[in-house]
Amino acid sequence: MEEKLQFAVMIDAENVSSRYAPVIFDELEKYGFASCRRIYGNWSKENGWKEDVLLEYSVIPIQQFSYTSGKNSTDMAMVIDAMDLLYQNKVDGFCLVTSDSDFTRLAMRLREEKKYVLGMGESKTPLALTRACNKFVHLNLIGEANKDTASHAAQTRQDDAGMDNVTGIDNLENAIWTMLNESAEEELDLGFVGQRLSVKFPDFDVRNYGYSKLSVFLTEEMPLLRVHRENNHYSIGKSEEIPREKVEKEIFHIIRRNGGGVDNLAMINEELKNRFNGFDLKDYGYSRISGFLRSIQGLSVDGNVVRLKNKQ
Repeated sequence: MEEKLQFAVMIDAENVSSRYAPVIFDELEKYGFASCRRIYGNWSKENGWKEDVLLEYSVIPIQQFSYTSGKNSTDMAMVIDAMDLLYQNKVDGFCLVTSDSDFTRLAMRLREEKKYVLGMGESKTPLALTRACNKFVHLNLIGEANKDTASHAAQTRQDDAGMDNVTGIDNLENAIWTMLNESAEEELDLGFVGQRLSVKFPDFDVRNYGYSKLSVFLTEEMPLLRVHRENNHYSIGKSEEIPREKVEKEIFHIIRRNGGGVDNLAMINEELKNRFNGFDLKDYGYSRISGFLRSIQGLSVDGNVVRLKNKQ
């Protein structure tokens, strides 16, 4: 039996709501157990964390007065305690529960000492902090996915302004395509792909996007990829069908990446072939890339040059 990690859980009461308490400790169980549970805040003021919640989850409140207006004493107390625990070497990892980017350097420092850092906060958490952790859990998205249907959770994500700080599906898809293009195999094990995504994007979790299974997420959100199931084994490869809208989206991406204009149409054709396995203009009724580009609204083609119309 694999030995579980011992974590020191450190909660920033000023930045995380008490309604996430069940999610925090349910998620933590997947990575290890909490040998130390502390929550930091000014308990002379209302912060939403009631005594019954702290007792239920055996969390020790640490009082930290606000000695000076505008200064966050809670941050300093958490950092000092974390460093004390680090040098005592009594835990294998730290669970930092906060959406405050001020803890980014702490997360990096703990990882330098080979400690596993599990971050938890809302989806508004800046990318600097999420990427500084080994793994980051978006509590508001995970909480919705655990209790709602995928469609309901998807609507919740659309309404959440903080989704800008969650790894985009396009980034995930590009990473998978890179894996496939670099592999000598036509298909990759789905579990391997999931592990690679988690390493590259610490906040990656299909529940962030309203799904409970990676296979369903990829099937629904990435039609250019094909999920294959044989018995109970899943693998992923390139789909033989390439929807035109996906090709057009990639063309706009190529042009924007080149400053809004490309002076060599052949380059676009080559990039499309590299991006989409088996890409052929004839499948869309064209023999020349120039004709295909002229058929796309929003593009202007002049000789061997194509530009976005608003960039003319």
